[in-house]
Amino acid sequence: MELEIYKHRAGLTRTLNALKSGKFTLGFVGSSITDSRGEKRWPERVTSWFVEKFPDVRIYIENAAIGATGSDLAVFRAERDLINRNCDIVFIEYAVIDNAEPSERRQRSREGLIRKLLADERDLVLVYSYDQTMYTNMMKGIVPPTISEFEELGAYYNIGSVWMGNYALEEVKKGRMRWEEWLPDGLHPESRGSLSYGDSVIKYLERELMTNTNMAGVSFGAELVKPLNPQNWEHTELIPFEKIETQGPWTIRRWAEMEWIDQILFTAAVGAKLSFNFEGRGLSLGFDFGKTSSEFRYRLDSSDWIEVAREREWWCGDLGWFRISNIADDLPYKNHRFELEVIHGNTEKCKGTNFRLAFVGIIK
Repeated sequence: MELEIYKHRAGLTRTLNALKSGKFTLGFVGSSITDSRGEKRWPERVTSWFVEKFPDVRIYIENAAIGATGSDLAVFRAERDLINRNCDIVFIEYAVIDNAEPSERRQRSREGLIRKLLADERDLVLVYSYDQTMYTNMMKGIVPPTISEFEELGAYYNIGSVWMGNYALEEVKKGRMRWEEWLPDGLHPESRGSLSYGDSVIKYLERELMTNTNMAGVSFGAELVKPLNPQNWEHTELIPFEKIETQGPWTIRRWAEMEWIDQILFTAAVGAKLSFNFEGRGLSLGFDFGKTSSEFRYRLDSSDWIEVAREREWWCGDLGWFRISNIADDLPYKNHRFELEVIHGNTEKCKGTNFRLAFVGIIK
């Protein structure tokens, strides 16, 4: 069975209108495969194509991708990093990084992200990259679960998709590209691999914007269809640090270490505590995380304390990993009480006690 690379569904109506207006904002969100740092990933190729094809249009680029982060973190970042920056189109790339999450969890956060972006009226394109866990299925003509689940959402919301990883694999099969040119480290496409990924997206765009334009777009805003999964993460809010109660030496700091974080709530004191009340059914904490980060223990609604021990990957630095900790997702919708205490972690890889809280996110 031959696997399809392209799914042409609704047209890119907002993109076409923005290009005609002379001002266009191109957005990307995803993980390290899409991250703009180093200017060597596939979005650079796509950006160059837009600039070449539409030389009279003022083009703005909003690449909000961050390495080692998934759609769960993107849900809480969507307003600041994509919606408030007026993206006319957003390419969503999370098939690989979300692969490590349970199916139900990743589908909730993916659908929440999609609904947030569609509610504010913009075009979306789903793009799927590759990791080695997909190889066996793809060689048998089977769509890997992380991609087939994304396609369920694409079909339901009428969003087009590009399977970049399949396009690249076909190039390898035809002898156009060597495997080591595609994925020198087994995951990240460098110059040749990124060229392949970018070219697959450009072929999609050429049909949608140049040769077979379709002005029947997806349902935006008030016309948005009801959720496929009622437990999706569309409705979220952030708790201001000023509303968090603290015990011990805490500070709120402007954070220059990572462009994606405005401020952090910080302490380096073992035993420091924080607490807050919230109304909702889920809770997530965002951190600037690394090998010098502390661990913590917490409890909800005076239940037993739970101690957190996060893995510190070999590539992890002392800080600089925007990491999310999903505390709960299936709570009764009511008022809850959350309490947290900073601890060391007491492991070989835990080299410090820096607690750098970037946000407290509530799922409504």
